[in-house]
Amino acid sequence: MSVGVRFFLTLSLVVFFMLTGCSTGSKTTSKDLFVLTPESAANKAMQTRHFETPDSDELLSASAAALQDLGFQVTESDRSLGFLRAAKERSAREYGQEVTRGIVAVLSTIAGAFGGANTMIVLPVDLHQQINASLIARPLDEAERRHEVRIVFYRLLWKGNGTSGDTSIPPGEQKMEMLRDAEIYQQFFARLSKAVFLEGEKI
Repeated sequence: MSVGVRFFLTLSLVVFFMLTGCSTGSKTTSKDLFVLTPESAANKAMQTRHFETPDSDELLSASAAALQDLGFQVTESDRSLGFLRAAKERSAREYGQEVTRGIVAVLSTIAGAFGGANTMIVLPVDLHQQINASLIARPLDEAERRHEVRIVFYRLLWKGNGTSGDTSIPPGEQKMEMLRDAEIYQQFFARLSKAVFLEGEKI
């Protein structure tokens, strides 16, 4: 196999890993969180539960307790609106991204050796994330004995920097993604159901 062919194959692999490594799946902006899509009905069903309770304040307190059980800190609350927001900080580093970053760096270095230039590529990776929860609790009847709770989990993500040869790749812009993992919603509502029961029984 000639040097030129090997260089071409190596460079092709670098490009492949760059494309697959930079792919982060569907992204959601702050505006997208409130746009109706074909998935809207399914998302609403995942994010919403109804509770039989005559006390909206207790429901909001139970919601805050359920979020705290999941590691969140309440950052904003308005009982008159039945609204609260909570957040928690987490590392966003992923093993798969680190592996892809290492492979791309090695392959691009090899390609550079064949081409006689510094073509080493270090991909930016996700570094830090803030996971947020926004919740609204509202009565469904005039007697206010039945309430709807809807919660949306989303995250703010920050990327680190990288390099491409002698050129620096600055950190990516902060981005927002709605979390569509059903498990986090199930965990929250399971804890909320228990908390509502405990509040109602004054336990």
